[in-house]
Amino acid sequence: MVDVLVEDPGQKGGSVAERVRAPRSRIWTAAAIAAVPVLLIALQVGSIGHDFEGPLGSLWHDYVGTPKSMSLPWAGLILALVGIAKRRRIIAVGIAAGIDVVWAGIRLLSGESFAIGNGPTLVLTGLALVAGLRWSGVERRNALHAAALGALLVLATKVGDVWLHITIVSRPQVYDVYVALADHALGDPSWVMGRVVDALGPAVYAVLHWVYIELPVAAIVVAVWQLRRVVSTSVWPTHYLVRTFLVLGLIGPVIYVIFPVVGPMFGYGADGHGMQVGNFWPDFVPPIDRNPTVLSFDSFTPRNCMPSMHTAWALSVFLHTRRDTDGSRAPLWLRCLGAFWLAATLTATLGFGYHYGVDLVAGAVLCLTVESALRDPERGWGWFRVRLVLFGAVILGALLLSFRYLAVSMAEYPVLAGTVVLALLAAMAAAFHATWFAWAAVVEAEEIPVGAAR
Repeated sequence: MVDVLVEDPGQKGGSVAERVRAPRSRIWTAAAIAAVPVLLIALQVGSIGHDFEGPLGSLWHDYVGTPKSMSLPWAGLILALVGIAKRRRIIAVGIAAGIDVVWAGIRLLSGESFAIGNGPTLVLTGLALVAGLRWSGVERRNALHAAALGALLVLATKVGDVWLHITIVSRPQVYDVYVALADHALGDPSWVMGRVVDALGPAVYAVLHWVYIELPVAAIVVAVWQLRRVVSTSVWPTHYLVRTFLVLGLIGPVIYVIFPVVGPMFGYGADGHGMQVGNFWPDFVPPIDRNPTVLSFDSFTPRNCMPSMHTAWALSVFLHTRRDTDGSRAPLWLRCLGAFWLAATLTATLGFGYHYGVDLVAGAVLCLTVESALRDPERGWGWFRVRLVLFGAVILGALLLSFRYLAVSMAEYPVLAGTVVLALLAAMAAAFHATWFAWAAVVEAEEIPVGAAR
């Protein structure tokens, strides 16, 4: 899938090495495209007998039934529109909106609940078909590239929904007792923020909840801004937010199965449906359990806390709102959007009891590691990149092992343990900044094009 995202449809000619690599790139792209339906079919088959909806069933509802999400199909279509001309964008949006109005009216007249999303799904599919069958040249390549991004965004969410069910089926026991002990080293931030959010009242809660569930909205705003010149220049940036989002979505959920955690509001709160350790969150910090064990849990709560993918994705939004794809400073409104979304997401993840503090640390390290592997591909894979990616992977592995096997010691020596955990995160952040942002600042100061530097 990554090759689909990095292929530059505006590139022509190039060096001999680039022309030699082109057929190989097309082979990988074709293989990635072929793997998508295979994966969807496999997950659909796997869902049979486990009482949850597979990705193909969910897609069918997006086309002719009631969409599971009303915003995601529109987000996918909006992302696909960056690859076509303005006039065609207006036509596509108009058709999608018209279909949604008709279908929503039919649902309401039938006594069903209000829902939209069929229109953009149908138009996105139609756009890909028209571009592939009737258009040609750069126009066709740009449209198909953008349509692929929009489709990948939708499909990745469908796969993610199924994966959450897989975490339940495959991991009946969770590590929340260990993670809660490790979280003592950070001062039990979920318990603190839970009480803070309660004190702030329903208005703040509503804003935080919207920000939390509509993270794709911020991502689409940033991605559309980054890709705003594609139609006019026929050149795609070498790196942009969608690539990071998708790669994070491939890697992060794998850790869910390795390190299953349900979160404070379930493991230590009233939402645990009788399987929680006790009703502690958010009013009472649980005592230190010096003989922790795994916790058997229910068959419907996803084990999706470690790492916090909302933190990883929100941090990636923040990073991509600092500078434009050419290395220049991003506008103030975009930088403010990225900072607000990150701060609000972190507050929500803790304040709603969805995550422990150590989940957020792991999510941040994962984001910085993945972003280091993807950012500025024109600089190549020198030692500067290899050591940073290895550093992040080692830190993430060390943190996970510590949360599992040193949890009691972390709870008994919170100042020392908390200092080490935060120091590791700070070291990764400092190395990331020095490698990517400080370097870009020097290039900008010397007025050297970012793409020409090595």
